[in-house]
Amino acid sequence: IETDPTSLLEVPRIGRKLPEVLSIEEIDSILSAIDLSRPEGRRNRAMLEVLYSCGLRVSELTGLLLSNIYFDKGFIRITGKGKKERLVPIGSTALKEIRNYLPDRNSLTRIDRDYEDVLFLNRRGKGLSRVMVFTMIKDLAAASGIKKNISPHTFRHSFASHLIDGGADLRAVQEM
Repeated sequence: IETDPTSLLEVPRIGRKLPEVLSIEEIDSILSAIDLSRPEGRRNRAMLEVLYSCGLRVSELTGLLLSNIYFDKGFIRITGKGKKERLVPIGSTALKEIRNYLPDRNSLTRIDRDYEDVLFLNRRGKGLSRVMVFTMIKDLAAASGIKKNISPHTFRHSFASHLIDGGADLRAVQEM
């Protein structure tokens, strides 16, 4: 045939599924599942507090620099997608957990020269990979009995949802 009989048909849109969101109780449960007696316990606790309280992407978390934490002002400077920088408020609990972790970080036998300013390090004094953070979160969720399929990005969505549920301005949350 010379004309396409389907040219005027519209294709139905495939609905996008909303991302998983953790309740505050589930986040508390995950934080409680962290074994603080293990060498990486305080690091993991500080990481999850920062991830949730600041709504960071996993790459922003693993690339967070000590020099970009303004303890006295309650802000962190994040370099996000496309090298865009933004200032994000950080809660007092997250700052406290970072302070608790710093002695462990600074007592590492060797910190690789390329990672001297990186906040979260592995036992070999190098930066964490995204996969290590994913694995840690999956293990903690399983240990706390959470059946949802969660990832570091789940903490970002939970951060935004909880702020909006609490009455925060949508534009402000989008900027963070």
